[in-house]
Amino acid sequence: MKNDILSLAQNLIRRPSISPDDQGCQQVIAERLEKLGFSIEWLPFNDTLNLWAKHGTTAPIFAFAGHTDVVPAGDENQWTYPPFSAEIVGDMLYGRGAADMKGSLAAMVVAAEEFVKANPNHQGTVALLITSDEEAAAKDGTVRVVETLMARGENIDYCLVGEPSSSQTLGDMVKNGRRGSLTGNLYIQGIQGHVAYPHLAENPVHKAVPFLQELTTYQWDKGNEFFPPTSLQIANIQAGTGSNNVIPGELFVQFNLRYCTEVTDDIIKNKVAEMLAKHGLKYCIEWNLSGKPFLTKLNKLVQAVVEALEKIVNISPQLDTGGGTSDARFIALMGGEVVELGPLNRTIHKVDECVSVTDLAILGKVYKSILEKLL
Repeated sequence: MKNDILSLAQNLIRRPSISPDDQGCQQVIAERLEKLGFSIEWLPFNDTLNLWAKHGTTAPIFAFAGHTDVVPAGDENQWTYPPFSAEIVGDMLYGRGAADMKGSLAAMVVAAEEFVKANPNHQGTVALLITSDEEAAAKDGTVRVVETLMARGENIDYCLVGEPSSSQTLGDMVKNGRRGSLTGNLYIQGIQGHVAYPHLAENPVHKAVPFLQELTTYQWDKGNEFFPPTSLQIANIQAGTGSNNVIPGELFVQFNLRYCTEVTDDIIKNKVAEMLAKHGLKYCIEWNLSGKPFLTKLNKLVQAVVEALEKIVNISPQLDTGGGTSDARFIALMGGEVVELGPLNRTIHKVDECVSVTDLAILGKVYKSILEKLL
């Protein structure tokens, strides 16, 4: 298993699949799976390629989910080894996407192959949902596949997303939920004028200060046993023409909330509107909901993951809901159980991204064990 995972991971890393360009990664995976009797369905949307592969036709459906796309490598001269060369030095495999997430993708594929070889008449269905649109827009990838599957009544019961969830050692952390992400693009209107004649103008920056103070100090909730409190951060703020003698006519403020299950996006939107009205501001606001919060409680999938890690890695993982968003937020809309388990995240999106070869081999064993416990 170790050599198969390593060989596949290197093959994938050597393909510069900058989002959403798959560069043939999914074709490599599809050809392997098809030889073992997996049905292959291509679900392309615009410039994004998506693969839905299945072995079996009955419930429950267990799906591995992952992405072949990676973020740009940046200045390649800063890399110790070329970012798409998949060099192995000692126990480390280097390359863009090694940890996020071609390494775990290779482990998932090989685990699925090994399980099917050993259990050709297994119960339920083993599936893989693979996209090339996770690192960028995330609009034509997993979300569109999920919509397609739901429209035809095909739901995923258990899903393991191979995002790099581990912190200090393999398996020490499993993501069993994520906070929601809501962005507000706020335009506060004023009246442009000369700074020497403020009575003939209306400065939106000055007018907005009390509102911004309330917005950034308001306590949305106290969190709960699964989630930290909802947090808000201003990401961008702009006003003015660049001249020191012009009162700006408009203030732009962009803010993002990472919110827990104690509030909803509608509650947040209504409260912000209430604040804006309270401070008498003339405004226009655009909202962008990247994903709602989700939580998988201690049911069959989480139990299987914990038992596999305790047996193979000799570690009891911490269940965590922190961090950013992932495609798990779309899969959770199907109502099944969803967790994220993958290699260490310490080098993701960085120069000299890398992953432990030993960890990938162990991860493959863990993935296969989870399959064995659920199907």
